[in-house]
Amino acid sequence: MPSRAFAPDFIGAKLLLTCGGALLTALRDDYSWIPWPGHWDLPGGGAEPGETPVQCALRELREEFGLRLPADRLVGRAFAASHAQGRQSWLFRGQITAAEIARIRFGDEGQSWRMMPVRTYIAHPLAVPHFRERVALLMRDG
Repeated sequence: MPSRAFAPDFIGAKLLLTCGGALLTALRDDYSWIPWPGHWDLPGGGAEPGETPVQCALRELREEFGLRLPADRLVGRAFAASHAQGRQSWLFRGQITAAEIARIRFGDEGQSWRMMPVRTYIAHPLAVPHFRERVALLMRDG
């Protein structure tokens, strides 16, 4: 499935960015009106009008972490959206370097960030449940 094709039925995109055996995560704000308050999440979010899935993911990465990555470093696939029946969300996978991690400038969304061991994320009781499953699937499929 092409990761850069326009997908009018998509609502957002997330990123599974790894370095060694760890992945980039963010602790969501603890507000009752947001989905999964106080849970460990992946970079990404909702689509803006006219964006492709990869454009959405990369914009969110810039906004949330101050990182810019080229689209050709990512591969992605669509999943059924967890909260919008009949719509899709995308999950892109890629690698980041230690130098890129050192350049992270966390934005104003969320409480904190960390590079979390993949196995820890998959088993973490406060990781967003559907992302735990998707991370496990993508890591297993290589």
